[in-house]
Amino acid sequence: MPRLLGVDIPNDKPIHISLRYLYGIGPTLAIRLCEQAHIDPQRKAKDLSDDDISRLAAIIDREYTVEGQLRRQVQQSINRLKDIQCYRGIRHRRGLPVRGQRTRTNARTRKGPRKTVAGKKGVKEMRG
Repeated sequence: MPRLLGVDIPNDKPIHISLRYLYGIGPTLAIRLCEQAHIDPQRKAKDLSDDDISRLAAIIDREYTVEGQLRRQVQQSINRLKDIQCYRGIRHRRGLPVRGQRTRTNARTRKGPRKTVAGKKGVKEMRG
């Protein structure tokens, strides 16, 4: 398995797919990297020479923010929002959706499993 920036990338997949295993590299950037390094995007990762891998690593290191540095940058941005107590920061702190989604229904990914609250039995019995 070739190793790029401390991450093992899969052998049997084309290099433009394997590059996506790095945090911060998506489909478009993976193909652009292959073009910059003069590598055929369809070549398997196991067929790359050490020279090809070092060329890719140099380009990524020089021009892009990926992996640990990007994760740290994102976390710092979120912490800044929390510190200044803006609306988005408060939503992050409470574990609610940040980008304006509805919360009356859905939002289960952010809110977690349902916490059922007991119904008002006394009110129902009086009506009946």
